Amino acid sequence: MPRLAPAFVLFLAAAVPAFASSDDAWQEFAEEVGKKCLEAAAPVLEQARAAVDPFGSERFGLAVLSGKAKGADATVTYVCVMDKQTGAVELGSELPAETLGVTIP
Repeated sequence: MPRLAPAFVLFLAAAVPAFASSDDAWQEFAEEVGKKCLEAAAPVLEQARAAVDPFGSERFGLAVLSGKAKGADATVTYVCVMDKQTGAVELGSELPAETLGVTIP
């Protein structure tokens, strides 16, 4: 058991910077998801806003986008996913406000 104590102390010392940087890493991840999703939605949305799940799922970054449909007066919503491995982004189909009303501050 005494041999484990120094190893445990070293483990904790190494883990502290990882915990400190993980919040920053998740913040950067959420910003990347929001940026890529808004870029993908630019051809179909005006005044788009994104609500980003700060962690996503195991494989995907997730966001809900809302804004004015280009060329129309309707407010619409899209679901956006970003593959965490490849960074590829996909938008779901347009959801009218009657189907899914979203308010993003």
